[in-house]
Amino acid sequence: METEHFLPFRKSAVTALCAAELPESERASFLEFARMLAALVHHRYHGRGDAVLDAYQLVDPAEDERTIRAATQRDRANARRVVEQELIALAEDADFTRIDAAEMRHAFAEHSLVKVRLEVDDENIDTAMFFRRGVSQRTEEVKWLYGLRRRTIEFTSYSKVLVYVAFTGHNDENAAHPNGGVLLKLFQNVPRNDLEMLYPSVHVRMRALDKLLIGVPAVVSGIVVLVTKLVASLGVLVLLLAFWLGLRDESVTLDQTALVSLGAGLAAFGGYLVRQFSKFKNRKIQLMKTLSEHLYFRNLDNDAGVFHHLLDAAEESEVKQTLLTYHFLRGATGPLTTAELDQRIESWFRTRWQTTFDFEAGAGLHALRDLDLLIEPEPGKWTVAALPEAKQRLDRHWDNIFR
Repeated sequence: METEHFLPFRKSAVTALCAAELPESERASFLEFARMLAALVHHRYHGRGDAVLDAYQLVDPAEDERTIRAATQRDRANARRVVEQELIALAEDADFTRIDAAEMRHAFAEHSLVKVRLEVDDENIDTAMFFRRGVSQRTEEVKWLYGLRRRTIEFTSYSKVLVYVAFTGHNDENAAHPNGGVLLKLFQNVPRNDLEMLYPSVHVRMRALDKLLIGVPAVVSGIVVLVTKLVASLGVLVLLLAFWLGLRDESVTLDQTALVSLGAGLAAFGGYLVRQFSKFKNRKIQLMKTLSEHLYFRNLDNDAGVFHHLLDAAEESEVKQTLLTYHFLRGATGPLTTAELDQRIESWFRTRWQTTFDFEAGAGLHALRDLDLLIEPEPGKWTVAALPEAKQRLDRHWDNIFR
């Protein structure tokens, strides 16, 4: 299983873990430093969120919010570019990994955990992007042999899956998205085998097994109906047709009894056809219900709410990276290279907390440099300002925010 950048601890937990390693006399000061750092990062993401949500409002206007002027087609096109660029950047900052075409093809090729055959209609889709976070191996019991037995299967699951779909505009008032538009959704606990069901334009199709379960009994019962109900009634019509065609010399008389028998046979056969069609429709409705329930319990957020979720996750990830980078550089006996810092942090979580992840020291170093906390005593090696001085520098940053 691949190693992700995502660290499955909240920033409060990371702060507590770091503070627990410090002498009692330094803990309060370190916690204050962590609060100041989180406030500065939060302010920056607040401005970033306002910008992307303003752009998203042009791409997918909220029905309960008014605008001060009508957006042109060019405005919407520019806003969509901003939305897509910021979505990719925020997903990366929040430790999501983009699902490439090869992974999607692999997911389509695997058997779905939900016993539904799906077909994706991408005719009206202009752009589709999928992102995932939190890869794990899970097991689940599923029904087998028509529900008579159960078996345990192992599968790859994604803790979070982000879906972005942009539609083409057709100027069709009956289309789901007549002027284009976008769809933005966030799901949780999604098996890799079931990725295709997250497409907005997915259609339920009958599996071969479903067709057999309906078709075989229908053929057998249809033969029985033909033999017992309709053949005897149609016999009179066959004889009459043969007489009209000159294939039979003896005439046929259609009395009331023959007509009643023919009508009863036709009614029985018509009822049989209606019952089989109803079975087919009910089976398809049942499959669609299964799909809807599966998506309902996995849907986490939609539309603009997805950006709020991403902003929070990206902000928390940056605070954790920066705090860990500062803590381990400060606690080292001498300056560290980027590789040494990576190795120390990953080893600490692996041995102390049984957590494996790929720490990005470069992102933490970049954030410390922006905050004027990073020191490079020799090329390629890093240390940080002492805790009292670091707090003073953060305080100056906060004072100068609105200047």
